[in-house]
Amino acid sequence: MRILLILLGKDFANLRRNRAALVLTFVVPMIIIYIVGLVFGLGRTDSGPTGIPFAVVNESDNPAALKLVAALQAEKSFFVITQFVNPDKTTRPLTEADLRPMIRDRRFSYALVIPPDVLSDTRLGLRLKILADPRNDIEDQIVNGILQKTIFSNVPQLLGQSLQARAKKFLGAAGVDTFNRAIVRDVVATFGGNPDQILADMQKGNFGFDRLTQRLAPAPGGQAGSAGPDIFSRIMQIDREQVVGKDVKSPAATRIVGGYAVMFLLFALSNSAAAFFDEKNSGVFQRLLSSPVSRAQLLWSRFLYGVLFGLGQLMALFYAGHLLYGVDIFGHLGNLLIVCASVAAACTGFGMLLAAITRSAQAASSLATLLVITMSACGGAWFPVSLMPQFMQHIARYTLVYWSIEGFSAVLWAGESFVQLLPILGILLGTTAVVMSIAVWRFNRSAIFE
Repeated sequence: MRILLILLGKDFANLRRNRAALVLTFVVPMIIIYIVGLVFGLGRTDSGPTGIPFAVVNESDNPAALKLVAALQAEKSFFVITQFVNPDKTTRPLTEADLRPMIRDRRFSYALVIPPDVLSDTRLGLRLKILADPRNDIEDQIVNGILQKTIFSNVPQLLGQSLQARAKKFLGAAGVDTFNRAIVRDVVATFGGNPDQILADMQKGNFGFDRLTQRLAPAPGGQAGSAGPDIFSRIMQIDREQVVGKDVKSPAATRIVGGYAVMFLLFALSNSAAAFFDEKNSGVFQRLLSSPVSRAQLLWSRFLYGVLFGLGQLMALFYAGHLLYGVDIFGHLGNLLIVCASVAAACTGFGMLLAAITRSAQAASSLATLLVITMSACGGAWFPVSLMPQFMQHIARYTLVYWSIEGFSAVLWAGESFVQLLPILGILLGTTAVVMSIAVWRFNRSAIFE
């Protein structure tokens, strides 16, 4: 037993001295649990998405239309945009003509147009228009469900006004007034109440539809209540226009394949860069440097290997997505190759930077695990960035995963041209230049080549 205890103590002593193992065992899981908890809103008093950009154009002078805009602005899930910012920083109200270019530029993905004829005396019900870039199915269902719930919960008098307008077409204003007063007399006689207030409510369109629409309001997933969706289709006409990605066959697969492809590429290239330490320990570097090979050539050959390896892995995964889910890669092959090469370069630079700032393969592996999972969770590889808390949406823009997915979506979903891809390519290649400069500087001052 004494010998067993001594051997057990030896194993714990080795674990205590191995900081990388300690980090992987305790610190990394704790941080990942914390990050994923933030993404899902654990510990917050209000759950659900917040601050999804949502543009609203109100072309109607109907007071109830203003109430609808106010209700959308009060909905915490939306960040409502009603103003267009000019180049000189002045603002003006948004128009429908502004929406499509702004959606294509990724300023927002959803917009609501309240037309001048939101109510008409030629039809019963309401008419609205939605413009969308539904590149993420989960986000699309949530936005549609919240929008319909807001409409049917907060603007019931629009339905009453529609009935009043329709009745005036057939009965005339005097006939409708006579009918309303007769209804008021019967209501007061049966149930009591203030006749003047009841008449004023009826003239404004308040027929008690708030209670009806609460029963019929769709759930967050967009499904109607138990009274049936047919009533919705009769009283609410919502014209939906998909601005981007109309011809994409597998929108969900396009996002998922790209997100997971870049996550696994980061893992693979980080492990490949950590092989620097294996080559040092085996004496490969010393033998190479004794020949006509410089440190710079060793570093840049490793970089080129990482780029070619990454390009091959990404294209293989996208081809698998094409075979399994019908992702259209051949229709955008040229631009996809350019984006994949840029992503591979950025990920290779990231892996080499990890190797340059750590002292062992174990330390590089533990740090890579932490950073890759963090960037994947925050950058949109697992779930839409728009569903995360606001501060995490800002953090996402500083991750390689976010800009890699943006590049893949711009090619495979939006079908953008090379010129339109230049901002994303500039960010990826600029990141590569920065991290590679730091990595080369660190390698030239480290003992890895000695």
